[in-house]
Amino acid sequence: MNLNIYLLLFTLLISTSCNTGKLIVVADLPSSLKEISAIEKTKTSDILWVVEDAGNKNNLYGLDVKGDIIKDISIENIQNIDWEDLTSDSFGNIYIGDFGNNNKKRKHFAIYKVSNPEKANAVATAEVISFKLPNTMKSEDFESFFLYNDTFYIFSKDHKETKLFKVPNTIGDHEASYISEVKLKGKNTKVTSADISEDGKTVVLLNHGQLWKLADYESDDFLSGTIEAITFDHDSQKEGINFIDSKTVLITDEKTKNEGGNLYKFILK
Repeated sequence: MNLNIYLLLFTLLISTSCNTGKLIVVADLPSSLKEISAIEKTKTSDILWVVEDAGNKNNLYGLDVKGDIIKDISIENIQNIDWEDLTSDSFGNIYIGDFGNNNKKRKHFAIYKVSNPEKANAVATAEVISFKLPNTMKSEDFESFFLYNDTFYIFSKDHKETKLFKVPNTIGDHEASYISEVKLKGKNTKVTSADISEDGKTVVLLNHGQLWKLADYESDDFLSGTIEAITFDHDSQKEGINFIDSKTVLITDEKTKNEGGNLYKFILK
């Protein structure tokens, strides 16, 4: 049974009682994973891939749509300094963004490529794409990126604004290219995850209480077009977002006290 059918069945079962504003709860996330910072489904599998952020294991976890762990892969040659987002390519490879930088003292950032994780055993190795910012720019905190046309697009996590950079999908060391920046509207404007629709026409940026829908942009300057803020009727530590079709995204939040730790579905206008 594919992911969309699973989601439809779960939505029919729970939407009457568990609709949290516009967010529909699809599943509880594993209680053992309290700090999930990203979610990604590749085009080659229905597995939902997640990671945890700083202070947790160097592991990539595969979940089914019920939230159960069905793959647990230790990435043995790298360290989880601060894993913050996931993306994938058309071949089913997963990329881990190790670029969290809360104190803004990091000078070097990394993206780890894990090849075909659905075929991996309990242990795997990753290839490393590293980057730094231009010498003229101060260090930035990052929690969000996606892969598009074989280029990574990375958004900074700033108060009131976000900056957009790009890095080529090539193993080795790079200097990120600055594209643009924009002020975001809303109470809390720190971007925690990002994704782009398969047709390349829509970008979403996530925050704890809202998302921004980006459209009508020029080329790869995704901040140059229209930016629509969509507020959730639900505020939690939302850290992961992933398109599963042109109008539907999956969202995860971290478990804090008695709330969060869920997988949600959200339908864009």
